[in-house]
Amino acid sequence: MFEPAMRHLLDAYIRADESKVLSTFDDMTLVDLLVERPEEAVDSLPGGIRGNGRSVAETIENNVRRLIVDEMSVNPRYYERMSSLLDALIRQRREEAIAYEDYLMQVSALAAKVRGGEDGGSYPSDINTPALRAIYDNLPDELLAERVAEPGAQPWLILEKLGRWPLIRRFGKP
Repeated sequence: MFEPAMRHLLDAYIRADESKVLSTFDDMTLVDLLVERPEEAVDSLPGGIRGNGRSVAETIENNVRRLIVDEMSVNPRYYERMSSLLDALIRQRREEAIAYEDYLMQVSALAAKVRGGEDGGSYPSDINTPALRAIYDNLPDELLAERVAEPGAQPWLILEKLGRWPLIRRFGKP
């Protein structure tokens, strides 16, 4: 009943020009682009940002920080470490203690760690899934963490006893 009248109003009073592409991320986030194609990440930013090194750095920092905040509930200790590393990089950039190209390489490496959720070999060999890394990082003491790493351990039962339900809900029981 209202559709023809609404269509007439839209056609008569609303005009829209063709959209124009500001940047081509190919359905990738900036962090994904930074990790997979770091040399193209800066070039794919809109012209107003790309021309200013400080704007590029702050855009990258904000995107990495957003990813850290989004993933914080999965493994708080790990992402707190990543946040501290990002803060240190930001501080170095602001104090001009690091060259821009070195900064981009280091923030790209940090983005890969944040996105992958891995810290490069600081876990025992049996801790080989994101769920087990989250459990291992967030256990209250080393003894419990070692028990989780033992072959045949059932970390879900330990989590239930400790009341770590967000981790169980996020990764599910095996």
